[in-house]
Amino acid sequence: MKSLKRIFAVTIFILGVLPLFAKESQKIKLWQGMKGLKHEIAYLHYYPSKAIDSENKPAVIICPGGSYHHLGLKNEGRTSALWFSELGFEAFVLEYRVAVWRRHYPSMMQDVQRAIQLLRENASTYGIDANNVGLIGYSAGGHLVTWAAEFAERCDELEKMGISHEVSLKPDWIAPIYPVVSMQDDIYHHWSRKSLLNTKKPTQEQKDLFSLEMQVSDDMPPVYLVACRDDDVVMFENSERLFKALTEKGADVTFKAYDEGGHGFGMTDCDFMKKTHWNEDLRLWLSEKGFLN
Repeated sequence: MKSLKRIFAVTIFILGVLPLFAKESQKIKLWQGMKGLKHEIAYLHYYPSKAIDSENKPAVIICPGGSYHHLGLKNEGRTSALWFSELGFEAFVLEYRVAVWRRHYPSMMQDVQRAIQLLRENASTYGIDANNVGLIGYSAGGHLVTWAAEFAERCDELEKMGISHEVSLKPDWIAPIYPVVSMQDDIYHHWSRKSLLNTKKPTQEQKDLFSLEMQVSDDMPPVYLVACRDDDVVMFENSERLFKALTEKGADVTFKAYDEGGHGFGMTDCDFMKKTHWNEDLRLWLSEKGFLN
């Protein structure tokens, strides 16, 4: 019975995802040609920039949420990509490996580092500035992009796989939106922790390693953090702890905390968007920091 339910869930997931990117984007296989990995389900969905200039455009990799179990490719992926492409970004939605495909750590970490590698090594192909590659992530995707920033210089998942590269794997900026942050028992998000670590009872060492408020590096890129106090999915304290840790490290961090808005709003034209125009605040931040031409 469990296997039938799993097949049904995966089938619905595939049928729901396939139409989203059919006409608007190009599909890039993340592990094309890589021995033992070419059949892995991991892609970049590329939304070309609407800008007239063909060179030195900014790039963004969008990491949807989904508790490291599935992916919100529509309301957090596609909608964000369309918004960024209108701004002049080369936008890429990362369809990283998750638990619905029976993939856990380190698969998703390998995927985000591989995505950064591919964009920087092929910057001329996409007309992007290799020194202006940012990440935005929602919920568990917010955990992933923060991990990418914190661990770029001390956890090279690609080298562990025998993949050599000369480009930096650290993003130039990150935007964790209502992110999963902590794996500590008092505030962790149950589904995300289980899906990431593939266990209901992780060791304290595992909890500490993946609690990102405990892993802030000394060389963090600029951070734009967004969360709502009434979030009933991922406790608001996740973002509070991350902000506190970033501030203590002297990181360049902006924290936009809203009283109401909940969780999972993404870039959809919802009541929260109409009330706050939170993406406009993000646009202004990107412009002020020099990441938007």
